[in-house]
Amino acid sequence: MADYVVKSKVKELASSKGFRMGSDALDTLSDHVAQIIEKAGKRADENGRKTIKSCDC
Repeated sequence: MADYVVKSKVKELASSKGFRMGSDALDTLSDHVAQIIEKAGKRADENGRKTIKSCDC
């Protein structure tokens, strides 16, 4: 699967909260982003739009 998150930024955020990120967690996070976009795209399409808006997420 493609990477849909900026790993360095995610790791930086986790680090600022006192955590570390495993590569498997980053892969899962990227998968979640892909699922959210897929779902939001379907909702936008159902509403006759080609633009995903915040209300679709």
